[in-house]
Amino acid sequence: MSCKELGRAGVLERVKSGELKLVNAAVMMGLSYRQTKRLAKRYGEEGAKGLKHASAGRESNRRKPRRFRERVLRLVGQKYSGKEGERFGPTLAAEHLASDDHVEVNAQTLRRWMLAEGLWSRARKRGVHRKRRERKKHVGELVQMDGSFHGWLEERGPRGCLMNMVDDASGDTLAHMESEETIWAAAGVLRAWVKKYGIPVALYTDWKNVYVREASTKEQLRGVVPVTQFGQMCQRLGIRIIAANSPQAKGRVERNHGTHQDRLVKKMRLKKIRTYAEANEFLEKEYLPEHNRRFRRIPAEPENYHRAAPRAAELEEVFHLETGRVIGNDWVVRHDNRYFQVKAQARQYAPAKGKVTVCEWEDGRLEIRYRGRAVVWEEIPGPVPVPTVRPRATAKKHKPPAPKADHPWRLDYRKMRAWSKPGTRPVSLIHEISG
Repeated sequence: MSCKELGRAGVLERVKSGELKLVNAAVMMGLSYRQTKRLAKRYGEEGAKGLKHASAGRESNRRKPRRFRERVLRLVGQKYSGKEGERFGPTLAAEHLASDDHVEVNAQTLRRWMLAEGLWSRARKRGVHRKRRERKKHVGELVQMDGSFHGWLEERGPRGCLMNMVDDASGDTLAHMESEETIWAAAGVLRAWVKKYGIPVALYTDWKNVYVREASTKEQLRGVVPVTQFGQMCQRLGIRIIAANSPQAKGRVERNHGTHQDRLVKKMRLKKIRTYAEANEFLEKEYLPEHNRRFRRIPAEPENYHRAAPRAAELEEVFHLETGRVIGNDWVVRHDNRYFQVKAQARQYAPAKGKVTVCEWEDGRLEIRYRGRAVVWEEIPGPVPVPTVRPRATAKKHKPPAPKADHPWRLDYRKMRAWSKPGTRPVSLIHEISG
């Protein structure tokens, strides 16, 4: 079963116990009410196994033949492809294939084929349009996250970044102060939120590379959706990331920043807080509980859409970085300018040129995994660079003295004399040239 199907099983179990209604479960799973009702019936009869898709692992019964696809792509490449701006789009190409080549193919099917072969790239044009968005009705349905750079400690300490999370329905706030808006800073505040409230359905962030990033040209041609390291952590938790196209879109957390920049700064000034550690302790024990009591709103609906937080060991497995690497011919993995010698072992054999995943935790722990299982390794020193041999400094050559003013080199060529042979009379150079 997939992670999505396992997540649905947890939601439907809450429906079965009477904790949630079907209409609320439909919103949490992103399905229609009718589909949720069918899944709930299947879950009650067969359990979690009934949620597994019956067509999983099988090819579609309506797929086109391979030869037909190759013929269509060959025609597109020969007649309707070209540079960007000149090539035909999938809709236009499908029309000409039908009219000129008598080949019927759906435009959306052709779009997928062209994207897979690199004959087309997505280029969506979005107009500027903003509309007031109402608050979500349920707690945990949407949580806004952002970092605010400000002189929080004023002249008493360095300039820092307040990582802030605000529930869209209730206004519940959780914040943590760091030096920069990094992956670990975002992961730290999200981890604290999950421990306190549970796993939200979606996060509303901006377009910083920490959260989401735009696809490169190569990724667009391949149809790959880029995922950041923080995005991978959210995927493991089943959290959907929504990127805002303007600061006004996530105005809830932006206005929350303004409140903190006024009240929090003044309160920390009274407490004479000078370090991030003192600031975070003050946030957790005094400021945030008071802030939530004062500014919290009652959500429109009483149901809580937060899912239960995983166990400590599972949560530790969620928040780590993953980087793909290749084992060298000498069974050495290079990562972050460090070298790791993979050792031979009986249960798990990682071959040379095999792909492994380097997992890194915030405390510096590393783990190298091959096909999902950890391998034994030890860190070794890197190769010693060969010193560059520099040529010896040669003695300075004496510069010849400059010729005097009456030296022949400084005379006009018309006044210079030349002797063709010793003992002959001088002949004018100009005569030699002319004669």
